[in-house]
Amino acid sequence: MSTPTTSNYRIGVDVGGTNTDAVILDITPGSSRPVLATHKAPTTADVTSGIQNAIKETLRKADVDKSHIQAVSIGTTSFVNSLIERDASKLEKVAVIRLSGPFSRLAPPFVSFPYELRHVLEGPVFFAEGGLQVDGSEITSVEPLEIRGICEEIKKKGIKSVAVSACYSPIDRDINQEELVREIIHAELPGVKVCISKEVANIGLLQRENATILNAALLEFAQMTVAGFEESTRALNLACPLFLTSNDGTLMTCQMASKFPIKTFSSGPTNSMRGANFLANLGDKDRKKETALVMDVGGTTTEIGVLLPTGFPRQASAYHELCGVPLNFSMPHVHSIGLGGGSRVRKDLNGKTIVGPESVGYKILELGVAFGGDVLTTTDIIIASGSTENLSIGNPSLVEKIPTEDVQAARGRIKQMIESAIDAMKTSAQDVPIYLVGGGAILVPDDLKGVSKVRRFPYYDAANAVGAACAQISGVIDTFEDTSRLAVEEVQKIVEQRAIDKAIAAGADREHTFIVESEAIPIAYTTGRCRFYVKAAGEWTGKATNPETAENAEFHTSPETSRSWDTKSPVGQARAANEGRQIPDKDIPITAQDVIDYKPDVEGGEWTLSELDIEWISTGCYILGTGGGGNPHNCYLALREMFRSGAKCKVIDIESLHPDKVVMYGGGIGSPEVAAEKLMSSGSGEAVKSLLRYMGQDNLGGLAALEIGGGNGMVAMVGGSSTDLNVPVIDGDFMGRAYPTGWQTTVNVYAKDDSGSMVLPTFLSSGDGTEMVLTKVKNVKEVDSILRAACMEMGTSAQVVARPLTKTECQKALIRNTVSQSWRIGRAVALANKQSNIDNIGSVLVDSLGGDKAARVLFEGKIVSVGRRLYKGHSYGEIEIHALAGDDTIQDPEHSKRTFRGVMKIPFKNENLLCEHTVDGKTEVICGVPDLISVLDAQNGTALGTPEYKYGLRVIVIGITAAPQWTDTPRGLELGSLTAFGYDNIPYKPLGEYVKPRSVIEEYNV
Repeated sequence: MSTPTTSNYRIGVDVGGTNTDAVILDITPGSSRPVLATHKAPTTADVTSGIQNAIKETLRKADVDKSHIQAVSIGTTSFVNSLIERDASKLEKVAVIRLSGPFSRLAPPFVSFPYELRHVLEGPVFFAEGGLQVDGSEITSVEPLEIRGICEEIKKKGIKSVAVSACYSPIDRDINQEELVREIIHAELPGVKVCISKEVANIGLLQRENATILNAALLEFAQMTVAGFEESTRALNLACPLFLTSNDGTLMTCQMASKFPIKTFSSGPTNSMRGANFLANLGDKDRKKETALVMDVGGTTTEIGVLLPTGFPRQASAYHELCGVPLNFSMPHVHSIGLGGGSRVRKDLNGKTIVGPESVGYKILELGVAFGGDVLTTTDIIIASGSTENLSIGNPSLVEKIPTEDVQAARGRIKQMIESAIDAMKTSAQDVPIYLVGGGAILVPDDLKGVSKVRRFPYYDAANAVGAACAQISGVIDTFEDTSRLAVEEVQKIVEQRAIDKAIAAGADREHTFIVESEAIPIAYTTGRCRFYVKAAGEWTGKATNPETAENAEFHTSPETSRSWDTKSPVGQARAANEGRQIPDKDIPITAQDVIDYKPDVEGGEWTLSELDIEWISTGCYILGTGGGGNPHNCYLALREMFRSGAKCKVIDIESLHPDKVVMYGGGIGSPEVAAEKLMSSGSGEAVKSLLRYMGQDNLGGLAALEIGGGNGMVAMVGGSSTDLNVPVIDGDFMGRAYPTGWQTTVNVYAKDDSGSMVLPTFLSSGDGTEMVLTKVKNVKEVDSILRAACMEMGTSAQVVARPLTKTECQKALIRNTVSQSWRIGRAVALANKQSNIDNIGSVLVDSLGGDKAARVLFEGKIVSVGRRLYKGHSYGEIEIHALAGDDTIQDPEHSKRTFRGVMKIPFKNENLLCEHTVDGKTEVICGVPDLISVLDAQNGTALGTPEYKYGLRVIVIGITAAPQWTDTPRGLELGSLTAFGYDNIPYKPLGEYVKPRSVIEEYNV
């Protein structure tokens, strides 16, 4: 047939685990038949022949001239599957060079990888000079001789793939440290593949470095796979460009895909949503831009994502995991449930109908009742209900004998599961439309609570291939910028234009490229700096792009910044930080029985911490952080790595301390955002030594946490370890939680004056050579503001240590057994997860905290509103939580007839301040500081920090009664109650009675 030369045809291919789908689209504006043909072919072992078969049949059905095919775009799971399968034949060992100066030494590369993956991937790792501060200045400069020495060691090891990461490299547009190191490696080691982190992922050193390592490990396999894809199109005599689709639903050239295979990992769910958007426009030319949920129903699972008015999926939170590895590159936010066309339907011992998560999957054609088998599935239920009378699915006569009440009960359960999943993904109480795709879409009823309309499209079962065919070109910028001279809004517009320019450089149409995401994120404790995340996207121009220009438009090395280096001088010997380290090839899973049977190592009044202990303490510390304090996870990883290298850390009771010894306390100060780039170092121990030298003392007996809440709850364990100060940690702290300001401590509650005599001198260390001793202030509250001002000049991250305390002073001020308390909280959360008992996490945590007198569940529901602002370095805001309705209402297991109703508002200043509950028009403050208010993720029982609050999260709110140091004296209430935060008209009303946490040392001492 004749084809107009102006037609724009695109072929989209989705390579799934079972089937390979192909589609041909006519994307010519005004086309009367945009979808020309689709075909589903079995996925083959070599992948490429399956692609050829699918494309060949689609071309035959469409009967179009191959010369008019504008492009072929493929969505594939090949790369992520090789990682999931730990396939050593497709993965290479990777050497890692981290440029961080003196920082981040305690959390080395691979620290957060599971053993099984480390065993396959971990090559030599090196720390080198370099890295940037948050303001863009250098921590230290790259030393070319040092890098050349590292290259010699990499060559000896026979490593062929290298990952380079530098502190704050995503904002390095002028110095180009990572690029310089890459140039040196290429010169010294020809043929070695190099990945630099700024081209792979975003802010957050550990997660960005992890992504870079995974990407580097896949480079050899990616090049072979992409070459196979190219061969498959050449074999079909297609001369058009070939693209792969990326995680954000945009196109990558083959050259880019072979360089960045990690950017294809989530292309499947993204293509599904992009395809649904295209099909929605196809069915309604006048469709207004709207937020919708896309429901992809397969044979085993249903995946739900949020399609934004831009036509792109809502992205997942900043950090997520894949194969147990924390990452931070762009991925769609997808919620999965165990419901599909092959899900089994049965009854439990009480006669209640259960659907899934077990599924017969692709075997439904032989096992399903409607197909002659004997396993009752959801598809059988839908056929029996008569809902498929217009579809030729199975044999309806085979399901006629299923009792009507069983069909109704199963359909009711299916509907309930779908409605619950929808509610979990909605971002407001308003009804939203649902776009259905996937072969199991027949399960979804038309009438759903919270849904304005259920929309079913033609070609719904080829949505992934359609999404691949209609993919666009994008440009993403994630950066910190100076906002001291221009308003944030003006700087944001400049960054947006850079994103547009980057997309255009990659081949997007200049006239049709728009901003699809733009966010300005304030940085706590800083002024004049702001983080911006911006994405632009546009239609492809139809012209092949230069992959180097496209990918590196943001990160080019200009002639002015390009540097030469000494290639003649002899280099010194470089030593890998993991030299001689033997990595186990298996991870030992921890079962529920392991948790129950576990006994901590306590002997002679000394508790020697284990990996399991610090994992639980980390969980507990974040819950006690009451929304603030920063996530302790990086500190936990550093400690775990230290323990694996032979370090020890002991915990003792304050009564065990010798009367002549003193206790030092302190922690990290600064922005949690900066701590995500400048990882754990041994600065806490050095700061303690420096202050003791200044004071002429040598009688250190132990360390204590300034605050048990958040990351500072574990910093003392690093400094007190056998590889640093080698002193025990005291089981207690001086807040019993986290507070936003340094003067809100129990030390100051019992101070005899307001001049700071209990805390001065205070020592502040930058960790890279700058130190300050504060000896005198007019008022103790000035200590905090002065230290924060100095901290900003030190790169917005520093270590602080206050003057040593005697045993007598500690016995009065110390909140006892809070390390034990955090351990018990973390153990309870771990056991609830292992026993699949998260639905009862409220009562589980209350029990771990001492029972109903000490704590209680205050509320459960869904966050429907989040407001934030930054003022004088602190994050202020408020969340609004709505109770869930009907069958989705989560009940307090201790009060089975009680349900949570109404609305709860929680204002915060870094930490949560109070709980305001409104029900039936009556508003009451049911909890306020100094009592603790923790907001937990109801899906796993772990803490949410205030920066992690977001729309749609299901949460549980726990209240914990504060220690008597805060509540039994007027001074304690003055410093720690709502009065200290400006709520003068809300008197303190105790939540319950304080129950002293039981000491782990006392319970398990041998």
